[in-house]
Amino acid sequence: MRVEVLIDEERELRSLRSWLGQEPEVRRSAVVALRERSVEPGAMGGVLDVLELVTGNGWSAASFVLAVAAWRQTRSRAPQVTIRRGDVEVSICNGSEAELARVLAVLEDGVDEGPNTGRHAADGPQQ
Repeated sequence: MRVEVLIDEERELRSLRSWLGQEPEVRRSAVVALRERSVEPGAMGGVLDVLELVTGNGWSAASFVLAVAAWRQTRSRAPQVTIRRGDVEVSICNGSEAELARVLAVLEDGVDEGPNTGRHAADGPQQ
C-alpha cells in the first residue's frame, strides 16, 4: 500500500520523517521517503512536500497513526497533517479521537466515513 502524508512546511515534513524513522513498528514495515511534488511546465525545480510510505507485510496502520499523533504533540504549534491513500484524503487538525479513527479507517479500508464524505477510494477523485 502507498500512503502520502502532506504538511505545509518542509521543516515539519522532515521532522515527521525523522520521527517515523525512530519508530520501530513503522521502520520495520514501511519505507519512508520524502518526495517532490510535480512542478508546472516551465517552473524551476520542485519543492519537498510529500512524505511517502510504501508499506509491506506486518504494516500496522494503528501504530502509524499513533506515531503521527505523538509527533504532533511534540510541536509547539501542531501542524495540520493530511494523509492520502489513493484518492481519499483525511486530515488531522486537532488530534481528536474521532479524527484519528477516521485516519485509521482510511488506512485500513480506503474509506472515509466522516462528516460530509462517505467516500471510497474506488469512487475516484473529489469534484
